[in-house]
Amino acid sequence: MAARALWASRAAAYLRISTFRRSFSSGDKMNEMKHEEGNDGAPLKELKLKPLDGVLENLKYADSHEWVKVDGTSATVGITDHAQDHLGDVVYVELPEVGSKVTKGNSFGAVESVKATSDVYSPVTGKIVEVNEKLSDSPGLVNGSPYESGWIMKVEMSDPAEVNSLLDSERYTKFCEEEDAKH
Repeated sequence: MAARALWASRAAAYLRISTFRRSFSSGDKMNEMKHEEGNDGAPLKELKLKPLDGVLENLKYADSHEWVKVDGTSATVGITDHAQDHLGDVVYVELPEVGSKVTKGNSFGAVESVKATSDVYSPVTGKIVEVNEKLSDSPGLVNGSPYESGWIMKVEMSDPAEVNSLLDSERYTKFCEEEDAKH
């Protein structure tokens, strides 16, 4: 048991997350997930995987392991496959409020797994226009489909140029490989 706690602590440090316990509870209805779908319910066929499993070419990435899919001034945000893999089974997602403002680099919610609780940081600045309510009943969507059904929020960006400072898939892959090599 001590070895498992040490591993979880190292994983938390690696992902720069807090390991304090929050009193969240939610049932995991992962088995009820019928199929992976996009933000609007349509399958996302244009997503292309990079050599590091789970890194998609057409997204931008933060070094805190959030991804952004940009469509004009709208940004869909979630945590990366790399992050969910290190967290383990997600049991609760703290969703932000629709209408609230988020600032690039600031926490907007949290993801609780069986191993740790991790703050989630906004990679863009703007106003939240939608949250993925499905995560309230099925937080495991973050594990099973982090880039499709497991998205967390949609933001109307106040400065779309901010995404230029985020990592592309190639740089994010290299970033993850370098972090993994350190641990």
